[in-house]
Amino acid sequence: MPLIRLDKISIAFGANPLLDNVDFQIDPGERVALVGLNGAGKSTLLKIVAGHHKPDGGKFWVAPTCRIAELPQAMPAADERLVRDVVTSGLHDILKLREAYDELASSAEVDMNKLDHLQHEIEAVDGWHLEQRVQRVIEQLELPGDKLMSELSGGWRRRTALGAALVQQPDLLLLDEPTNHLDIETIEWLEQQLLEFRGGLLIISHDRALVDRLATRIIELDRGNLSSFPGSYSAYMELKQKMLEDEEKQNALFDKRLAQEETWIRQGIKARRTRNEGRVRALKQMRNERSDRRERGGKAKFSLEEAARSGKIVAELQNVSLGFNDKTLFSHFDFTLLRGDRVGLIGPNGAGKSSLLGVLLGKQTPDSGQVKLGTNIEVAYFDQLRAQVDPEKTVIDNIAEGRESITINGKQRHLISYLNDFMFAPERARTPVKALSGGETNRVLLAKLFSQPANLLVLDEPTNDLDIETLELLEEIILDFDGTILLVSHDRSFLDNVVTSTLVFEGDGKLNEYVGGYEDWLRQRPSLVKNTPKKSSKVDSGPVVEKPAKKKKLSYKIQRELDELPALLEAAEEKLAGLQEQTGKADFYQQSQDVVSSILEEMQAQEQVVETLMERWVELEAMQEEG
Repeated sequence: MPLIRLDKISIAFGANPLLDNVDFQIDPGERVALVGLNGAGKSTLLKIVAGHHKPDGGKFWVAPTCRIAELPQAMPAADERLVRDVVTSGLHDILKLREAYDELASSAEVDMNKLDHLQHEIEAVDGWHLEQRVQRVIEQLELPGDKLMSELSGGWRRRTALGAALVQQPDLLLLDEPTNHLDIETIEWLEQQLLEFRGGLLIISHDRALVDRLATRIIELDRGNLSSFPGSYSAYMELKQKMLEDEEKQNALFDKRLAQEETWIRQGIKARRTRNEGRVRALKQMRNERSDRRERGGKAKFSLEEAARSGKIVAELQNVSLGFNDKTLFSHFDFTLLRGDRVGLIGPNGAGKSSLLGVLLGKQTPDSGQVKLGTNIEVAYFDQLRAQVDPEKTVIDNIAEGRESITINGKQRHLISYLNDFMFAPERARTPVKALSGGETNRVLLAKLFSQPANLLVLDEPTNDLDIETLELLEEIILDFDGTILLVSHDRSFLDNVVTSTLVFEGDGKLNEYVGGYEDWLRQRPSLVKNTPKKSSKVDSGPVVEKPAKKKKLSYKIQRELDELPALLEAAEEKLAGLQEQTGKADFYQQSQDVVSSILEEMQAQEQVVETLMERWVELEAMQEEG
């Protein structure tokens, strides 16, 4: 039996329907990702499922025993509530029942029938064990139950909101952009929690890595219609491309036939006398069909105004250190930013990424060290706080700055035409920014940013709220940009597709550079060897070695162990991958609790085997290098 089902659901805001007689259902254990352009109606569909919106037509059905919970897009307030109380608030319906029971039980004249009825209602939802349920969730998510929300970072507040959802023991969990403003470490933690969740998921997210790992099915909302694609996001992309190509071919054939019929109907008097009335009716039907065809939603098509080239060296840092409130952000850091570099900054929230940008741009003075800035630098800065956009002004007024037209790469463009490239129709271009969605506001900032000549592009969390298609186009623009790029992002796919190197904040003031993107950093990072005993001061000298050391000859036994380790490690990793694939299947958590627990324990043990083998391999390699 499905958890929910939508039958012929329709809803419209304005002229175009967001949902046009759609059918849709989610079965137990499914993890469904909902994708589509900004404004297509994804959040509206989620609100219908959550019960916040009623459709204009059709029927929405929920299984009688299905409990639905939400992880909202908005972050919980950093107020004076205890974390424990926020988690408990997820059980507000049960709390109301218990409050009503306590109030009735303490009244002067007790209505025993009503009291018995309330008691049965509370027992039906296991309401007498509310405190135990809250404590289990707090322990599962390792939440600081007795801390105030105002003491927590954004990531921990998001974790608390997840606790408020999970404490409801939902059969279906709804998530709307759950990774916004989270750092990579918290996103990976959230991924694991959702993989272990036994219920169904309906998720809206622009994070392609998250969707690819979680989803067992992709649902695309396009022009009011829902299309289902089984499998991962990668599989969806392949199928979708083929569908679009087929649709274009069919539309082209239809338009050709329509043009032929229009030519026929306009022929001379002889043709009109002998024309077939059935053919005339068919032409009328074709005209109506062409008129009703809803073209695929507009796609942004922007380009970047490039300035003259900067000098070869954009910025040079020598032995630079910076701290804040007795915390060292980075120390004794050497780095040279060259023209054409595309550098990603990775680190937890609060690690110092924005501070490092300030130092590289000459806007912040370090505590020590030297900073040399290059020549002829024109900076375009995308600010995640959107401070450059005035919410009271219209879209066009934010971009115009007194102009009616702008010049992009030598070509004069009217502002209305330019904003159309960013998917703003003329009437939408005259809307105040405060009335726009988060994705639209980000497109306004991109439009303003890309209208300025620049050879150094600084992007601080540009991907929040953008739909996936706009993200992919932004990637293409960045890759075609000849200047220098500094990118702060927690979007792992975006980093992999864009940057050529990464600067990673690794804690304790350590800031290191790695070649490649996020996945390349995972392969190179020293996290598996941080507990390896140091044999000499040379072990911690850094990733760059000027002169290769002479290898030490190992004993026969140790050398044999070292030779065998790669094969053992490969076999262990293959076994772990098999277990991870098994736990990622849609029906995995539908098995008995004993089977699920046994496999999860085996996977955890296998992870330890892989880590132990890796540490031993690194240790023996280090012993060999000591010679």
